[in-house]
Amino acid sequence: MGSYLRPSVLDDALRARAAGPCAVLAGGTDFYPARVGRTLDEDVLDITALADLRGVREAPEQWRIGALATWSELVAAPLPAWFAAVKLAAREIGGVQIQTAGTVAGNLCNASPAADGVPPLLALGAEVELRSVRGMRTLPLREFVLGNRRTACAPDELVTAVLVPKWGGRARSTFLKLGARRYLVISIAMVAVAAETDAHGAIARCGIAVGACSAAAQRLPALEAALVGRTLAPGIGAAVAPAHLALLAPITDIRATAAYRGDAVATIVARALEQLVHPGPAHEPAG
Repeated sequence: MGSYLRPSVLDDALRARAAGPCAVLAGGTDFYPARVGRTLDEDVLDITALADLRGVREAPEQWRIGALATWSELVAAPLPAWFAAVKLAAREIGGVQIQTAGTVAGNLCNASPAADGVPPLLALGAEVELRSVRGMRTLPLREFVLGNRRTACAPDELVTAVLVPKWGGRARSTFLKLGARRYLVISIAMVAVAAETDAHGAIARCGIAVGACSAAAQRLPALEAALVGRTLAPGIGAAVAPAHLALLAPITDIRATAAYRGDAVATIVARALEQLVHPGPAHEPAG
């Protein structure tokens, strides 16, 4: 049986991380299922008493999502309209029990290729804040999630927050997920789109990210570049071309074939762009 530590001060938690390997426990929605039927023989660092890691707060240039903020908290938070994609994804993560216990940062650290929380944050240009006894650093989310169950978090580091840069007042976003059923399902493919328009309705900047179609969620820079300057209007989905999806590397698994994923993702990217023309309320699931 390994040791169990539940510090209430962040510096104590960082010293524990520096002392040697340990499993970090936050929401526990991945931690416990992964250990069913076997002896818990590793050291556990429970960070749930770290009050500094809670909450969703606005700063001058960004929104700070604490590492212990749950998906339910994020849905309930008074966030700007361009956070819609994140809130929509939050409503797709497991069931209500998972959304209430599971943390946003934990979803990123788990680094599943089908993690619903990654594409919307990736599309919005989020960064990950990491702390250790050596200091603090931030990494773009695209550099933090390295692949299937792999991140850039060093053994002595803790993720302390997710930082989302502010978008302008004309910005909007959406999220679409394809699965075998409506709820409680692992994604076959998913897409998040964020776009900001100028005073004339032309796209000034955008972020498009696809999940479950590569070892890690991917931005689509070629499509983003092709959309800048175009009017966000009905028919915008027709701009999606096969070359725009070349960075993706879908696989065949129990949920779908690689060929199906490749066809499906082209459709849902186009559909998400069309949905962005007339976005629905952020608190309602997309579909």
